[in-house]
Amino acid sequence: MLQPHHDGSPLHVSDSAPKLGEVVRVRVRIPHAFGPVAEVRTRSNPDHEPRFSDAERIASDTGWDWWEAPVEVENPVHGYRFLITRTDGSSVWLNATGVWTTETLDADDFRLVAYDAPPEWVRSTVLYQLFPDRFARSAAADARQTPDWAIPAAWGDPVDDVPPGRSQQFYGGDLDGAAQRLDYLAALGVTLVYLTPVFPARSNHRYDATSFTRVDPLLGGDEALARFVAEAHQRGLKVIGDLTTNHCGDGHEWFQAAYGHPDAPESDFFYWLDDEHTQYVAWLGVLSLPKLNWGSPELRRRFIEGPESVVAQWLRPPYSLDGWRIDVANMTGRYRDDDFNAEVRRIIRRTMLDVNPDTILLGESTNDAAPDFQGDAWHGAMTYANFTRPVWGWLSEPGSPSTYFGQPVGVIPSYTGRELADAHTRFAAAFPWRVRLGTMNALDTHDVPRFRTHARPGTVPVAFGLSVTMPGIPVVWAGDELGLKADDGEGARMPMPWHLLDHGANADGDDVDPATGATATDARATLELYTELIALRRNHVALNDGGFRWLHVGDDVLVFVREHADESVLVIASRGAADVRLPYEAASGWDQARVVAGEVALAVDAPGDEDEGGVRLVTSGPQFAAIVLPGLSVAG
Repeated sequence: MLQPHHDGSPLHVSDSAPKLGEVVRVRVRIPHAFGPVAEVRTRSNPDHEPRFSDAERIASDTGWDWWEAPVEVENPVHGYRFLITRTDGSSVWLNATGVWTTETLDADDFRLVAYDAPPEWVRSTVLYQLFPDRFARSAAADARQTPDWAIPAAWGDPVDDVPPGRSQQFYGGDLDGAAQRLDYLAALGVTLVYLTPVFPARSNHRYDATSFTRVDPLLGGDEALARFVAEAHQRGLKVIGDLTTNHCGDGHEWFQAAYGHPDAPESDFFYWLDDEHTQYVAWLGVLSLPKLNWGSPELRRRFIEGPESVVAQWLRPPYSLDGWRIDVANMTGRYRDDDFNAEVRRIIRRTMLDVNPDTILLGESTNDAAPDFQGDAWHGAMTYANFTRPVWGWLSEPGSPSTYFGQPVGVIPSYTGRELADAHTRFAAAFPWRVRLGTMNALDTHDVPRFRTHARPGTVPVAFGLSVTMPGIPVVWAGDELGLKADDGEGARMPMPWHLLDHGANADGDDVDPATGATATDARATLELYTELIALRRNHVALNDGGFRWLHVGDDVLVFVREHADESVLVIASRGAADVRLPYEAASGWDQARVVAGEVALAVDAPGDEDEGGVRLVTSGPQFAAIVLPGLSVAG
């Protein structure tokens, strides 16, 4: 049955960036099939005391009524839900998780956020993540001396995912090499490049920084970063860096000054377990990654607070980064009874606003991220609970063995479409809408296996199609667009097989990358797929600013619609052959429907005097398809 609907999109909320004390008009759309409605109210909880406001019916369209109510924003994060009463006296609650006949939790409310709004460009972002040591190598890299910690590797060598090679295998990729591939990224259609750490370190991943105030000379130094960002900006691409605010490396200049020196100013930067300051707390017990103590005012001054801090340094010219992704954001500032997390993230954002308000702040929080992601600082989460794991569960081969994002399971759990939708709703609903739009829809990243490794046949278009059409930032981890596979996060950090694109076929008719097994034919086909789906995202405003409403959830097929005043986009994602029937009133403008991606048979039966009509969608196998419909009007 069609259900009442509300979300945080412009169709339903008059102002997504209100100030405290302002009144926002919120609108709920109720289908006639739900039954006659007598009253609609909003229920807010300012200062933890319930408050209601009355809605009025303002418009009707095909089979639906619009109701609107005023909500005064009385707290920086202001929750609200709807109470809908039918003419027969029965009532339901509508919150971010759906429709309920029993009273619901405040934690599941819709949210208005009065903190500073994210940049407008966040909503239309498509992110590309690259790992500097493995993306591209310039000729200048040949002249650089291999550091003493490194195990040198040729670009075509397979990844060594067993210690010590796991963190020490060194391919010598650099920022000038990456800059030479910016035209490739622009042609792919991505809009934001996320660089994993570029600071000097003693590993290939560089999350064990020895300094935060200079770029690793092995990557070309400070000047190379400035060149890379400038070249990216010339192509309309933005660039963000990666900071580890939870820890640094044991070779870091601050840690070296403090180790064994209790009187050093930097001693307050860390957690010590003995009076001599030689035993210390480290990230998950890894001694090469000493944990930072954010109770230190001096650490805050040097690292995150004010115009001379590390955070500010790299946002200013000549580097001009467009924001930061914060590593291990969930653990930052937390140790036993210390919890400085909120203070740290808010200071970081305040510093960014002072230097350049048009910057993005993303935080890594790989599980239930919502408690920290309420709009006070983070614009979005790098997380796996609301999108990544549910999509893997639905589209991976049953029984596939996997490390599965660090969870202690032997195989990837198998989900039905209903379980995917339930998991997504459970985790995504806890974010304010604008944080949800800034949260990463990653199929995989540099920390996890690659999705394609265990994907059901024919489902890569379905998975990436969901990434580009569901609310959030689509993510391409370098090499996914070429069809790379790996069953381990470290193993997934293989060098880009550029020769598959740069050279023609070999004598046998295809070029094969010996390190990854990828072929030129498959790489080019996958690249074309990714390019087309990214273009779909960028070309349709409904996929950036539209709402999100499930129309059908089955074991093997999902249908949803992104609605906007200018257009609507209906999406069909199936892992097998599907035959779906929808009520005619499920969406509007069927007579103008136009398939713009994938293959789907669409049959529309308009209602008659004795026939309610309906819509039929048929796919012949695993399929991702998109249908453009006219925009939705509140005016009726």
